[in-house]
Amino acid sequence: MMRKLMIGAAVGAAILAAPASAREKQITPYIEAAQIVTADLTNDDVLTYTTIAAGIDATVQSRRVQVQASYRYEHRFAYDNRLADTDIHSGLVRAAVRVANPLTIEAGGLATRTRSDIRGAAPGILQGNVANISQLYAVYAGPTFGSHIGDLGISGGYRFGYTKVQAPSIVSPVNGQRLDVFDDSRSQQAQASLNLKSGSVLPVGITLSGAWSRDDASQLDQVYEGKYGRLDVLYPVSPTLALTAGVGYENIQISHRDALFDAAGQPVVNNRGRFQIDPNGQRRIDYDFDGLYYDAGVVWRPNQRTQLEVHAGERYGSFSAVGSLTYQASKTVAVRVSGYDGIQTFGRQLQNNLNEIPTSFNPGSNTLGQGFNGCVFGAQGGAAGNCLNSALQSVSTSAFRSRGVDAVIAVTRGRTNFGVGAGYANRDYLASNGGPGFTINGFEDESYYVQAYINHQLDRRTSIDANVFANYYKSGIGTQIGVYNVGAIGSINRRFGRFNAFGSIGIYNFGQDRAPSITSLQALVGGRYSF
Repeated sequence: MMRKLMIGAAVGAAILAAPASAREKQITPYIEAAQIVTADLTNDDVLTYTTIAAGIDATVQSRRVQVQASYRYEHRFAYDNRLADTDIHSGLVRAAVRVANPLTIEAGGLATRTRSDIRGAAPGILQGNVANISQLYAVYAGPTFGSHIGDLGISGGYRFGYTKVQAPSIVSPVNGQRLDVFDDSRSQQAQASLNLKSGSVLPVGITLSGAWSRDDASQLDQVYEGKYGRLDVLYPVSPTLALTAGVGYENIQISHRDALFDAAGQPVVNNRGRFQIDPNGQRRIDYDFDGLYYDAGVVWRPNQRTQLEVHAGERYGSFSAVGSLTYQASKTVAVRVSGYDGIQTFGRQLQNNLNEIPTSFNPGSNTLGQGFNGCVFGAQGGAAGNCLNSALQSVSTSAFRSRGVDAVIAVTRGRTNFGVGAGYANRDYLASNGGPGFTINGFEDESYYVQAYINHQLDRRTSIDANVFANYYKSGIGTQIGVYNVGAIGSINRRFGRFNAFGSIGIYNFGQDRAPSITSLQALVGGRYSF
């Protein structure tokens, strides 16, 4: 937790170290129209849509300002009374603005559609009246700073975030225990640290840090609050290798209010499927930890482009290991591997993942609805990127211990850029064993995912790209049956001045273990006018 909170203070200085030659400003609003055909090959059913969209792509890159934004609003008109018209928001923004040395303001935002219940399948986003899909929005902003007073380094930061998830229009068709539906949450994080480099005053480096975090979710009035303090010692054993050890204190408490149940023992829900608070109920403690933790590890930095850091020890009452590898082979190749372990809520985890996306990213073609709900790859000269899958595997109202690993590589070679992302995510749910109703305390969810893309510029006006992805989800709640989703999308784009003509085709397969799968084919043709 402490290490994640301190990332933001260092990011502000690093991402703003762009040379003057890297200055760029481009703001392009656009309108778009397209025709979509989707064919369910399993059930021999064909559906047709017309889409009207408006959006904006913007990039500002300078020594003081780094901003990239890509946002799109789309309305889909269906030609069949069985289908409902649909509004879709898809977008990502990351920004860092150095307002004064050493103060930087960082911000981010996300709009996408994601799986609501990990136990249910989520088909290709365009297919019919899609069940188990929710529209999601998240934003955050806050200052970071880093400076020195003599040999003493000082850094800190504050971040406020808001996450909103609309209830799915069609609840996941899952038999078994009904789960609650997330509404919104407000997250706050603050941290500060003091650092002495090794060899400046003492032969070892010393870092003293503290942090505070709080997440208030409206659903059942859930509250997460954590206070943290930590002391780290770094001992260099060679110019490129150092040993490190740390001890910390943390106080984390998570609680919620009782849900209301009817005479039959079923939860009372509103018209959006959300549980209602029992006015006569109690506040229940889902998780309560107050004590010390410790770890030790190594830091290896053979050159300025490569850094490996691994820590292992005891935390949350059991073994815990975290680590990271960053490798900037050149201005065109970047690699990032991250292993994590922490007590989380859905809102906090999503805000942390969003914060780790670089301020220069590849927005992708955004065709056929696959926008910003998986891995986001860094653009040329930037960081590798980050995957949002660990948070977006499903929307949870309960807190959980989150463990896993993500790996991302982004490469640019002349007219071609490509990226690969993969990972594993585990959630061990934390909930009170007291009170009425079903408890998911101790149940686990697992996710495996891989995603790859390639884009190639054929000439000044023509480009092609392809995306492939595969996901496997397994929940310990209820049936314990795995759910999978695989797909591939290919697109071509041809520019005629301000007008772009494009076409895409995609194939998707989704289903559950020990059950027939469903395969669909989707095609799109359209045009975009940029202002």
